Amino acid sequence: MPQLNKGGKFVFGKSLVREDLSLCLPPQAVEEYDICSEGRVYLFTGAKATGGFCVTRRGILLPSKLSHILSDMPELLDYTASEGDFVKYKGRGYCWTEVSPEGWLRFTVSMLDMLKIRPGDELMCIRSSDIAFTLGHHGPLFERAGNYQGKVDVY
Repeated sequence: MPQLNKGGKFVFGKSLVREDLSLCLPPQAVEEYDICSEGRVYLFTGAKATGGFCVTRRGILLPSKLSHILSDMPELLDYTASEGDFVKYKGRGYCWTEVSPEGWLRFTVSMLDMLKIRPGDELMCIRSSDIAFTLGHHGPLFERAGNYQGKVDVY
């Protein structure tokens, strides 16, 4: 996993949004966050500077300092919200979706619209915190990746 600049964020690689609206999460991120263990993940809109979205699962989010997200939105906690339908909460959108045992996500057109991403986009998979990782769409990390001398894998 490259660190694009000294003291900077680690990236797991890039994930390509495919024409069939699927995306493969980098295997190292899948393993580190045990992201496939529950068969479902939560997606939430990314920061303005990075765009894209963050990925986590209930077993990580529920015991964290961000557990209020689930306690304030029981439709996410118990997965009664429709899969892929974003719920607004404190300025961000949140949804749940299935993840394959191999780490693949499938989007709908409305999900991509909400996340402001399109088929063909490469998203930088960034270790954000111990609660979630980010699939960023733009920002300074993309510029650094363009100047990075090593290899950044695309999944």
